[in-house]
Amino acid sequence: MSLTTPTKVQKLRTTPHAKAKESPGRRFHALYDKVYRMDVLTEAYQSCKANYGARGVDGQTFRDIEKREGGVGQWLGKLSAQFRDKTYRPQAVRRVHIPKKGGGQRPLGIPTIKDRVAQTAAMIVLEPIFEADLQPEQHAYRPGRGAPDAVNRVHALVSTGHREVVDADLKGYFDTIPHPELMASVARRVSDGSMLHLIKVWLKTPVQEADERGRKRLSSRNNDERKGTPQGAPISPLLSNISMRRFVLGGGSWKQLGHAARLQAWIVNYADDFVICCKGRADEAAVVMRAMMSKLKLTVNETKTRTCRVGTDTPETFDFLGYTIGRCYSPKTGQAYIGTRPSKKKVCGLRERISELTERSRTGLATEDLVAKLNLMMVGWSNYFKLGQVGTAYAAVDYHCRQRLRRWLRLKHKVPAASMYTRFPDKYLDQRLGLVRLSGRIRDLPWAKAKRLVREPDAGKPPVRFDERGVETGHG
Repeated sequence: MSLTTPTKVQKLRTTPHAKAKESPGRRFHALYDKVYRMDVLTEAYQSCKANYGARGVDGQTFRDIEKREGGVGQWLGKLSAQFRDKTYRPQAVRRVHIPKKGGGQRPLGIPTIKDRVAQTAAMIVLEPIFEADLQPEQHAYRPGRGAPDAVNRVHALVSTGHREVVDADLKGYFDTIPHPELMASVARRVSDGSMLHLIKVWLKTPVQEADERGRKRLSSRNNDERKGTPQGAPISPLLSNISMRRFVLGGGSWKQLGHAARLQAWIVNYADDFVICCKGRADEAAVVMRAMMSKLKLTVNETKTRTCRVGTDTPETFDFLGYTIGRCYSPKTGQAYIGTRPSKKKVCGLRERISELTERSRTGLATEDLVAKLNLMMVGWSNYFKLGQVGTAYAAVDYHCRQRLRRWLRLKHKVPAASMYTRFPDKYLDQRLGLVRLSGRIRDLPWAKAKRLVREPDAGKPPVRFDERGVETGHG
């Protein structure tokens, strides 16, 4: 959604959401005609353009659309007419594979711009209805929620005694979502046959990918096996949340079968990642979870799924959404507490990217351009990794970045290694080049501001102070 969503589009979203929230059993029938409204398609186009994305199988770009005669208005008008006449047919999804840090590859689907706009328009219409049904445990792809909220929720549960943890992962979740069960979940809220048909068509869309020799081929696996939704398609996040809701709340779910209350075990979910925080009996919770996933026709990734117990008396930790949760030590008092910090894997990943950017082969780059790239990379990383005890991670990144930049400057200007520190001291990197220092950003983080807060005395009592976790440390 754009920052300036038109009033009519806002109303189109708020009204169904309110009705869905008020009536959990209500089904919506007049939806398809709203997808091809010009204001909805225009909003969808602007949203897709803001996200940019690579080219689809047709090779068309946003610039191509805007340069052609008639521009965006005419292009959207033709798309609207195809919907209205029911002649719209999606093209194949281009599949690419993104390398994973831990090995293997993650498949990513790239629809054409036309299909991305069409799916986003459908999202504008459908998302408010299903948002009313999604559970507090679900944090991915939702307005006003995100990965940091999921991490905070896990930390809160662990800190309040839910220290037996099932650290779970689903194998190929987006590629294995079963179509019949998914469509049944969609139809629970949508009775518009044309809209249901549109979603089915997107689920069955063939995938184009290159073989070992670079030859392009089409795969109809999604249609043949009746499962999967391409990760990367705009409609996929909503469909994945609808599918995951079946585990959290649907018929025979974790809540309805009483596992949450019986095991005192609470789910925190983000896309295909989730943890179950329990007050004991994590092994039993894991057995129940595996059985439920089997019934839902989803596969647990056994290599990434385990149980553990965290606390101040154990070194065990687990990683969730890039953070390590478990025993930490206060840098001031040395006292142990259950905390959150950026995982070593994510810190090492950033350091590797910094090293790649400052390779010897890149010395032809202008210094100001390199520093701008480094700053953008580090600030973007720290905008996500800003929860909990970040000081050690920030210091490690700062040190590595400065060492790599000095080495790069030495090679670029042919300075002797012995003179590297005197020629390029921290003051030069900070003031002359403007290199970001992550450690200097800590004071602006919310929890750091809370640490400096001092409440006004109440009824003659001294003010209350807070530590680095925002926890009261006493008076005075």
